[in-house]
Parts: sequence; structure tokens; C-alpha cells
Amino acid sequence: MSSTVVRPSDSSLRAALRLALLFAGIKLLLQFALTLWTQHIGYSYFRDEFYYIACGRHLAWGFVDHGPIVAVQARVGELLFGDSLFAIRILSALAGAATVFLTGVLAWALGGLRPAQALAMIGVLVAPIYIAVDGFLSMNSFEPVFWMLCALALILLIDGAPRAIWWTIFGLSAGIGLLNKPSILFFLIAVGLGLLLTPQRRVLFTRWAAFGIVLIIVIVLPYVLWQIHNHWATLEFFHNGKVGNKNVILGPVGFFLAQLVQVHPANALLWIVGVVSLLRARSIPRGRWIGLSFVIFFVLMFVLHAKDYYLAPIYPVLFAAGAIAWERRFASRKLVAARRVFAFPILEGALILTGLLVLPMSSPILRPATWVRYTTALHLKSSKTETASSGELPQFYADRFGWEQQVAIVTRTFDSLSPADQRRVCIFGGNYGESGAIDFFNRRDHLGLPPALSGHNNYWLWGTHGCDPNVVIAVIDDSPEDISQKYESVTVVGVRDTPYAMPFEHGNIYLLRDRRASAPVNWADERHYY
Repeated sequence: MSSTVVRPSDSSLRAALRLALLFAGIKLLLQFALTLWTQHIGYSYFRDEFYYIACGRHLAWGFVDHGPIVAVQARVGELLFGDSLFAIRILSALAGAATVFLTGVLAWALGGLRPAQALAMIGVLVAPIYIAVDGFLSMNSFEPVFWMLCALALILLIDGAPRAIWWTIFGLSAGIGLLNKPSILFFLIAVGLGLLLTPQRRVLFTRWAAFGIVLIIVIVLPYVLWQIHNHWATLEFFHNGKVGNKNVILGPVGFFLAQLVQVHPANALLWIVGVVSLLRARSIPRGRWIGLSFVIFFVLMFVLHAKDYYLAPIYPVLFAAGAIAWERRFASRKLVAARRVFAFPILEGALILTGLLVLPMSSPILRPATWVRYTTALHLKSSKTETASSGELPQFYADRFGWEQQVAIVTRTFDSLSPADQRRVCIFGGNYGESGAIDFFNRRDHLGLPPALSGHNNYWLWGTHGCDPNVVIAVIDDSPEDISQKYESVTVVGVRDTPYAMPFEHGNIYLLRDRRASAPVNWADERHYY
């Protein structure tokens, strides 16, 4: 077999772009519909969305537990579209559409025709992990966009595309991707090793490649300086999570099976076939470096005990490779030879049908009680990435309940205070979700509350806002007996008991007065990077 790839013509590119735009539009409408429906049946804002919006109102070059891009995403989305549940998720939905679009373009760049492009994009459309992360305000929704832009740039560079343009695109994508989520660094390492192990290594040894790498460093430098200024807060965050056994650690079999679940078991017919075909270098002769990159990246993530979904951004290029392998294998079949969009009706139908069956695992399209009955009947089980107990619903769904009740109790308590106490009271949340919810609803509904504070992650860096620790409304899960060791007066002003909320979000809300002299406040002791 020839060792070269015949580049598709410009006309095939135009056709590929039209097809990719069509599927991207389908993805966008799907995510919009899911958001509207889940809101209609009672699912509210997700915990992390409150936090990211708060970060967007405190823009900086870095944050304790994430990069600055998601804060920019939150702020831009809020300014452009507002702060409704639908509005704050628009950019994530657009990112999901971009991922589908790039998958189609990647299939074209690797030599695939319309049947392969459509099959690869269907794989992305039905993958539970993408439906999930594209359905809420999240840094994870943009991850595949940055990763796949890097992959596309390298594929085109290997095939002789203009170096100046595509190394610049690579540098921008990798640099901004690092500001979005540092885990792309391991992807870049894996890609670099994959290239070095194949003849395509020559693409790395040019002055434009050096320019791309310098561009990455320049983009990331402010983030590094922020870390230095804040005593490497993110490294402390990761260390605390490790020693605190925050994340679920899977064995090799469990880690592999989690991949099957994350991207949909039926999609194994795409991505596993894709990896094998890339390593064999027959369907895609110059694509072995991609297969090696995946293997290296998989091993890295397993050894580092990464969460199972950290591999999610790499799969679109594997879907594209697998779809091409199917297309080449059945090139003589009538539908494939005619380059029909739906040339694999059995495979595509199976992906779509089974995708609908597992859709409740990635988007809360069923009311909680119905969800429990449905998943029990089908023996479906949500994968856990953290060790905290989540009750009847998985954490990804449970963290959408209880916020309105919590804020209502805090507001009622604040309104009962004297004007003097209102001017000096501290409103303290035990974690960024509790404080973030207070700040969000306070601003949206004009409740007149002071800014909330917390020792959790970036909230600790924002300080106490000059409040008086002798009058505190506290949303914490400590017992009255424990709190009485620090305060003279401890009054339970409300109980959080919203059904289906996370178990640790069921508990008391307190009004605390008169800090004991034996327990002076030291804000440094409140820091909790976790």
C-alpha cells in the first residue's frame, strides 16, 4: 500500500464543511432542547455554575482549582446572554457544536469521505460525556475544541499545509487550552512522544514549530506568574485532593470500562477500531502517531490516577479514524460507494437507539423519582469520580437541588437582623457551592445581602469583605455542639432538607453571635483548597 495520503480536493472540503455545519447545528439544537426540558421538570443550576459565575466577577489570570478561561466564559456569557439557566449554558452548547464540527473536519483531513464524516459525528452526538459537559457552564465543554484544533493543525502540517498559519493555530489552541484546563499538558506530551516515535517527527524540527512552542509559553506565562504569586495554589489543591482521597481510584480494568461508559459502549466500534487502524497505519498511513499518542496518554492518565473523564477530549479524532476504517473496509458497498451520508444504517441506527436509551445517564431528562426507577429497571449505574456519597441521584444531578431553599433561609435570617447587624454580618458558606449560590441569587434577585465568604478554594482568596465575625449567618454542616466551642450564642434558623440534594447539603443554617475569646478568628486557618 502507498505510504502517502492523497489530499482531498477543495470541492470535497467545501462539502465536508457543509456536512459538519449541519451536524453541528443538530448538536446545538439538542443541547438547547435538553436545557429547556430539564429546567421545565425542576432541575436548577449546577453547583459549579455558581462558582464559575463568581469567578467571572473576580477575573484574574489564575484560580485555585481551574484556569482563567472558564471564568471569562462565565462573564462573557452573562454579559451577552444574561444569567438565566438557559443563557449561562449557551457558550457550552456552542462549544459542543464546535466539537462536532471539528470531528467532521478531522475525518476529512485524515482522508475520509462523507460516510466516514457522518459516522464520526454521530459518534460524538450520542456520546454521554459530551452531552453532559456541553449541557452546563463548564471548562470541560471547550476542552475537545482546543485539543482537536491542535490535532487538526498537526495533521494538516504533516500533509504540507502552510507552516506559518497552522503552527500559529496550534500555539494559540494549546496555549489557550492550558489556560482553560492544565490537563491538556499531558495530551501535548503524549502527542510529542507519539510524533517522535514515527517518521512524522520531522514536523517538529522547523523554526515555525519553535514559534508555536514559544507562543504557548507566552500565552501561559501570566498564569504561571499568578501561581507563583499565590504560592502555587493549584499544586496545593491537587496535593490536598490526593492525600484526602477525594477522587475515586480505579484499577486498569475499571479505568478501561469507565472509558466505554463515558463515550457510550457502542462507540467502541468507532474508537477502538480507530486506535487499531491508526497503529496498523493502513487506512490512514501517516496516522500511527495519533494511535501512539492515545496509548501514551491513556497510560499517563491511569498512572496519575486521573478522573476517568479526563480522556474525553481525545476521542473525536479516534472516532474519525474508526469511521474511516469502516469506510475503507466497505468501500465497495453501494451506499458507501455512492458517498451517502448515512451509509452505515445498522451501525448508525444502533448508535442512535442505544444513545437514546442511555441519555438519562448524561442529561437529567427524567424527574428524580422516575430516574431512579428507570435506571434500576435497566441496571444502569452512574460512574463516580469523587468519593463523596451522593444519595439516590448521582452527584452531577443531586447538585442541582436545594439552592433556592438555602438562599431563602439566609435571606429571611438577614432580614430579621437589626440595621446595625445587617451592616456588619458575615454570611459564611462551608463550600464554594453554598457561597456561590448566595452571591448568585443575591445579585440576580436583588436580595440586598452582603457578599458571601468561604474558606473553600478561590473564595478564600477573596477574603472576608470587612465583615464582623461576631455576627455570622453560617451555612455549614457542623453540629451545634461543635460550633458552641467558638460562639457564645448558636441559633438554628433553618434546616436544609430539599429531597435529592447531596447528603452533605442536608443540615442546619445558623445565626452565630459573640465569638469566644478562646477561639479568635484567623482567616489563614480557614483556607481549604480541596
